[in-house]
Amino acid sequence: MSQTNFPSVLAVGELLIDLISSSYASSFDDVTSFERIVGGSPANMASNLSRLGQHAALVASIGKDDMGDYLQKFVNNLSLDTSGVHQVPYPTTLVLVTKSQQVSNFEAYRLADCQISKEQLPDNLLEAVKVFHTTCFALSKEPARTTILNAASKVAAAGGQLSIDANYAAKIWPDQAEAQEIVATYCSHGAMVKFSDVDWERLYGYPVDEPASAASFLHGLGAKTVCITLGEKGCFVSSEESQHFVPSRPIEVVDTTGAGDAFWSGFLCAYIDGYNLYQCALAGRRMAEIKLQHFGPLPGKVDKRILYLDFQQE
Repeated sequence: MSQTNFPSVLAVGELLIDLISSSYASSFDDVTSFERIVGGSPANMASNLSRLGQHAALVASIGKDDMGDYLQKFVNNLSLDTSGVHQVPYPTTLVLVTKSQQVSNFEAYRLADCQISKEQLPDNLLEAVKVFHTTCFALSKEPARTTILNAASKVAAAGGQLSIDANYAAKIWPDQAEAQEIVATYCSHGAMVKFSDVDWERLYGYPVDEPASAASFLHGLGAKTVCITLGEKGCFVSSEESQHFVPSRPIEVVDTTGAGDAFWSGFLCAYIDGYNLYQCALAGRRMAEIKLQHFGPLPGKVDKRILYLDFQQE
């Protein structure tokens, strides 16, 4: 990465191949064919930020194989700093996904994605980056877990802002208590935390009946900002200064895969541009709507001014 032109946002974690069912399916028993899509939550989020014109970088490990070559070419064609994307001598991670208008089912086949090393995260980058983002998926396995947690501590010590998408699932992290402990550690650095209601129930074992109570719990762990997405209901955002519920709007849903990543990229885009919590949530909603109406990665550029229309018109 350039020594003089550091990214605003550094996303660290999974870059992988999503094999998404060609038709809508409630289970894999109903699937007969799949479509290859570039996936991975940090990769999606960083790519979307780049499409929005923000300076973002991705750190990830992919295989030294044909799918790894495909992923490397794909991300290299984005306006995204990919010097932290390394090819390693392990097979590229693949995830089977059911195409869905609600919650997708998935099955992960993992090797390369968790091979993130400290060499991919130099100290001068960690001291300069504004937002350091990762996921539960990325933190679920070693050696990536220790590498990411050590890097996050350095970012926080340097005054940078931590961010996490707590996309927990027992399939990728069977030790629920361990996952809760790691999330608590990450929150303690004043992180910005995003949960979906589904991920919350998977991690803590009970539904989000009162988003404000869930947010209060995370603030108690040390989280600076909390966002809980509530599917078709909307989202709830909270900080020490304010709390807001942002309802969803009726749209035609093509596919839900990656919608949460799109939401958080819109949220962080507005955050970087200096907007307040409520405005960040509106920007996230708008970006999620764009993604929900599109199958696969978003093409080309997205004019970030579109994200700000809702509150600039108020």
